[in-house]
Amino acid sequence: MKHFYLFTVILLLSGASRVFAQNIDTVKVYNLGEVVIVGYNTREIIPVQQLRGKELENLSAHSVADAIRYFSGVQIKDYGGIGGLKTINIRSMGSQHAGIFYDGIEMGNAQNGIVDLGRFSLDNMEAISMYNGQKSAIFQPAKDFGSAGSVYLQTRVPVFAPDTKNNFKATFKSGSFDLLNPSLLWENRLNDRLSAQLSAEYMRTSGKYKFSYRKTGGYDTTEVRKNGDVYALRLESGLFGKISSGEWKAKLYYYNSERGYPGASVREKPGEYSHQDRQWDSNVFLQSSFRKQFNETYSMLLSGKYAYDYLHYLSDPRVDVSTMYIENRYIQQEVYLSSANRFTVLPALSANISVDFQWNRLNADLLDFVYPSRYTALAAAATSLHLKKLKLQASLLATFMHETTRSGYSAAGDRDEYTPTFTASFRPWEKIDLNLRGFYKRIFRMPTLNDLYYTFIGNINLDPEYTNQYDIGFTFSRKFEKTVLKHIEFQADAYFNQVENKIVAVPTSNQFRWTMLNLGYVEIRGMDMSMQANCMVYKDFMFNGRLNYTYQKAQDFTGGSSYRGGQIPYIPWHSGSLVLNAEYGSWNLNYSFIYTGERYHRVANIPENYIKAWYTNDLSLSRELVLKKIKIRLSAEVNNIFNQQYEVVLRYPMPGTNFRFVINTEWIK
Repeated sequence: MKHFYLFTVILLLSGASRVFAQNIDTVKVYNLGEVVIVGYNTREIIPVQQLRGKELENLSAHSVADAIRYFSGVQIKDYGGIGGLKTINIRSMGSQHAGIFYDGIEMGNAQNGIVDLGRFSLDNMEAISMYNGQKSAIFQPAKDFGSAGSVYLQTRVPVFAPDTKNNFKATFKSGSFDLLNPSLLWENRLNDRLSAQLSAEYMRTSGKYKFSYRKTGGYDTTEVRKNGDVYALRLESGLFGKISSGEWKAKLYYYNSERGYPGASVREKPGEYSHQDRQWDSNVFLQSSFRKQFNETYSMLLSGKYAYDYLHYLSDPRVDVSTMYIENRYIQQEVYLSSANRFTVLPALSANISVDFQWNRLNADLLDFVYPSRYTALAAAATSLHLKKLKLQASLLATFMHETTRSGYSAAGDRDEYTPTFTASFRPWEKIDLNLRGFYKRIFRMPTLNDLYYTFIGNINLDPEYTNQYDIGFTFSRKFEKTVLKHIEFQADAYFNQVENKIVAVPTSNQFRWTMLNLGYVEIRGMDMSMQANCMVYKDFMFNGRLNYTYQKAQDFTGGSSYRGGQIPYIPWHSGSLVLNAEYGSWNLNYSFIYTGERYHRVANIPENYIKAWYTNDLSLSRELVLKKIKIRLSAEVNNIFNQQYEVVLRYPMPGTNFRFVINTEWIK
């Protein structure tokens, strides 16, 4: 019953916003022309890292997951090659605590809480941003306040030159692993206020590559990584509209793939197991947003989404004797609605009230499956005070959750959670671009539907995982006019995170039957540092550099074993990246380096669980040509130049030296 009252309040809030909007004086509305903002904002209250435009284009990256590796404070778990699952872990809090937002709306996975970043291409990507905590802007849906860390994927928005009605772009990629990857983009300006976009991409790869390791007994052996093939098709269409003091957009997204999942490499018996697990995915979603500033006092943002996800997984012992027979099909559906309302009370003071509703349903052909549905309502109140030298923000997120099942099994109990965030930024001197900043955030992640209801394993009595985040840091930026060095930016943050009630799988009295329990407690102490510099050697020669470094001491204090306090699995103490880019006329040379230090693959930090450090060096060379009305960009890439044999996840070997060639053509007026 209390949920009924909550939904009534939400409707009343949304209705009040519309009534307010209809009764305001619209005479004083000022229309602004189209503004495109490009650059790295060092004045964010909450730590942010960003890659966009040419930076993304120059990186030797196959997917969004490959690009995010260049951010500090991030671990990407990669289960081997192009076909393997790729997940993100921000500041060691776990993949389920990271929110992935696609064009401003979160990508959901109520089943297991994980989004595979390997499926997102960079071909139509305009910018990738990562925030610790949440975005600094308070004008956003309630969902945006609900993650411990967030990644925002911004796809391309049509921009037309004067007197141009169409943009065309075609890209073709080929290289190692029998890669075949064409893509097309068409943008059409229907009129001054409406434009359309259509993009398509196909990828096919065998995923086969050689790797070597030292076999038990002391000699080296070489094996071929198998069952890493991928066949994927992505289709996207969008409409983009401009209205008085606002905009709207709608997107239809379709992704279909078949892939093999390469299994662990058993070193004692190389080549014995063929690892023939297969997975088929079909993902469709339709989402839309509407933003309008009605006057100097009130602005509104409406968002909506429907998503349908189908997954078919097959493990067949007839082709792989190391596995048992598993064939499961899952269907997820999601409906999401949001209303955000910003009020400018004073020139320096603004407030936002957001209300969201989300419905999730999971169907599966598992034995005794309960077919759960989850109803989630979120309400966020946030305020922002911007004085001359001081910026303050505070928000409170209320989350209400109710679940039902379609069988005789009981559902998990209702959840009501209230979580705050406080942020501050101080600029001591007006003429020096130095900003001190800090934030505190308490947030949680609900148990996934698998945690609660997976047959024989789920536990409906699970509590949420809670995180407490403390961060203090600074940003510094300076421009130079009469020197080779034109611009330098530096930011550093020290942080302390706590993860409480961590959900772990533990065996019951029967070793073949496990269950989910709240047992874990983790503390993370760390530091992120990032520096960027831009140089102009002379008129046609530009040089840019980007350096990231992370130190993390992430300790597991679960239980009372002798290994209590050890570094949690797969978290290195030291990691970092370096990107160097040189532009001379139409030529572009890019070098990138990624380093991940030593770590352990289990909580017991003993020699048997030790994983050595690894690093990769990548190099790419490109040139732009203009032939009449066509701009052509030719690129050649060499990745893992020194053929280092390494594993991101134990026994999932990664590719050695590999190549890629890219032809990018774009019609210009």
